[in-house]
Amino acid sequence: MYYKNDTIIIREFAPQELHLFLDLFKNENVTRYLPYKSPEEFKQMFEKALADYKEGPLSRWGIFDAQNNEFVGVCLARIFAENANCIEIGYMLGENYWGKGIGTEVCKALADYCLSADGGKEIVALTNLDNIGSQKVLLKSGFKREENLIREEKELAYFLYSKEEA
Repeated sequence: MYYKNDTIIIREFAPQELHLFLDLFKNENVTRYLPYKSPEEFKQMFEKALADYKEGPLSRWGIFDAQNNEFVGVCLARIFAENANCIEIGYMLGENYWGKGIGTEVCKALADYCLSADGGKEIVALTNLDNIGSQKVLLKSGFKREENLIREEKELAYFLYSKEEA
């Protein structure tokens, strides 16, 4: 996965960028809608991302500012746990990058990437029911709201990508 436009670059993390990844998850505003994970679990997520790059096409990637190369956040594409015929996408941005249209750019880039990597799979996304900002981003990015989904005893907003909506 490599994507670049005038605003963002999405690319593989380098092993020495672990601290960027871990620092993002220290901000309680950024992680407010996520299930709790320990610093060790976040480190394991990063190590899995690095290993996934060798295996291909799905993983977690870093999002960087195209102008100054500052770390913006992280995004992912993975097999959807509830249905292996779908790819689930997601993203997290540093708080100073909220409200700038970057989430929409990331979601569109991920959807395009997933369609080219495996055009036969549907693309889905989930958000916490209270995460209205991310829900608006998904709608702007060409996703349609479907019925809520239960994952690990938690009800989540469920979105399906529609090429016609994009």
